[in-house]
Amino acid sequence: MLKAGRALLLLSGYIPDDGGQHRTVVEMTEAILGDKYSNLVRKFESMRRKRNDLTYESGVLMSISDSQKALSDAISLVQSILKEIELQNPQLELKLDL
Repeated sequence: MLKAGRALLLLSGYIPDDGGQHRTVVEMTEAILGDKYSNLVRKFESMRRKRNDLTYESGVLMSISDSQKALSDAISLVQSILKEIELQNPQLELKLDL
């Protein structure tokens, strides 16, 4: 999710370079994708926080159902970002018959 969000920012001409880059990526992803995706981006923010806890806090665990939901949300977010990228750059869909 984070890498897809970062790719969206870079394509849109933004480079997150502050101390809170992950949060900036989440906020800008919502700004670029718009209100239609705000619920999905809120899930992205929730997963960013959980990732932070899992990475930096000892003893924090994630349930299987949370993991499965996170994967499903990640797939939805990446698909949404890909749609936006295709709108911004139609050549990414260029198909050649060779």
